[in-house]
Amino acid sequence: MSNKKYNQKHLTMTQRIWIEKGLNDGEALASIARRIEKHPTTIAKEVKRNRYFPPQKDRKSPLPCERRKECQIRFLCDNKDCVNLCKTCYSPGRDAQYCSEICPDYLVKQCSSISKAPYVCNGCPKFKRCNLQHALYSAQDADANYQNLLVSSRDGINQSPADVAMLDGLISPLLKNGQSMAHIYAHHGHEIPCSRRTLYTYIDKGIFEARNIDMRRRVRYKCKERKSPTRVSLSAREFRIGRTYEDFQKSMKQNPTISVVEMDTVVGGISNSTQVFLTMLFRNCSLMLIFPIREKNQYCVTEVFDYLSNSLGITTFKELFPVILTDNGTEFQFPARIECDEMGEIRTKVFFCNPNCSWQKGMLEKNHEYIRYVIPKGQSLDPYSWEDAVLLMNHINSEARDSLNGCNPFKLSLMLLNNKLHKLLGLKEIPPDEVCLRPTLLKK
Repeated sequence: MSNKKYNQKHLTMTQRIWIEKGLNDGEALASIARRIEKHPTTIAKEVKRNRYFPPQKDRKSPLPCERRKECQIRFLCDNKDCVNLCKTCYSPGRDAQYCSEICPDYLVKQCSSISKAPYVCNGCPKFKRCNLQHALYSAQDADANYQNLLVSSRDGINQSPADVAMLDGLISPLLKNGQSMAHIYAHHGHEIPCSRRTLYTYIDKGIFEARNIDMRRRVRYKCKERKSPTRVSLSAREFRIGRTYEDFQKSMKQNPTISVVEMDTVVGGISNSTQVFLTMLFRNCSLMLIFPIREKNQYCVTEVFDYLSNSLGITTFKELFPVILTDNGTEFQFPARIECDEMGEIRTKVFFCNPNCSWQKGMLEKNHEYIRYVIPKGQSLDPYSWEDAVLLMNHINSEARDSLNGCNPFKLSLMLLNNKLHKLLGLKEIPPDEVCLRPTLLKK
């Protein structure tokens, strides 16, 4: 027995052309296999799989039936008085009423050489005068069949109907509840018998009740050109001295392990809303805090900081909020009051991003999209109370994130932050399947 090792790669168009040429020249399959360095069984399977049976258009009568000699079938025609065998019967006014037209057991008689190597008639010297069914191999047709098979084998759904129904019942309600695929997979990955990419494909093909419109983002982000700074003089204002982004980077190099909290405000409809949300995000765990404030001004922002430092204690506050990174909004342009409490004791350090560079606190900017899932942009924030903000915070912080390896910000914050903050603000984890990030959460 030969120990020669053959490569396991698929046949190429060139190799198929060599197979066709070898068959036309009457070569044995083993000889063809040696030429293209494949096993003879591979050649035999290739020929039998891709051969075709051409119709013989020039014949005046159909091909003979394989069962003609032993056939005893009668009464197939409409003539009730006919008692002849159907294979010998003739109808008046026309040629023979062929068995191929009326007999359900008709079987084309094939040449015995088709049932054994080389399985085709390509190199047969009797090809032109043969009255039996022909079989031919074409390299071009064989390669086309191969390419079609590559595509068709990957079409359709590789799941049983029961599995599809199970997946639909599990995933569709959660997607319609505003949950992300990352959150669903983090808590139900052990129940899902396919990859996340496959689930996106099923949704795109309409296999599930949930549709693309039920998902948060189904289009790519468009890359917009950054506008040139319009407030050039802002970078030279007094409140930024010693608190620029470059100063922030220097401070982080000196204290790389220090916790950073990004801060910003979220506004509702400009013409119909005075209340805004003051938001903070802990970089180390992605926990986001939301505080409704009456107006977008320095006094309301300071009130929040005073409340937190008085309730938590100055020591705990310093531990939680050692560094604040924010933008250049007018509500933050009194940093000395934010950094110090009412008694003048320093409680934090404030730094400002460069003008028109909100990406420097990109984690918080990106996290604002969770608020917009529940409260669409342009909608007034006036109707929402502190209880609504706490509910919104809890649902946002209970969603699992890919960036946190399937964990959610709340769980991570319990390990990294002082838990006095959680007790003070009423932070708690929402059960995974109850997380809702749709407008129905705060229906007003």
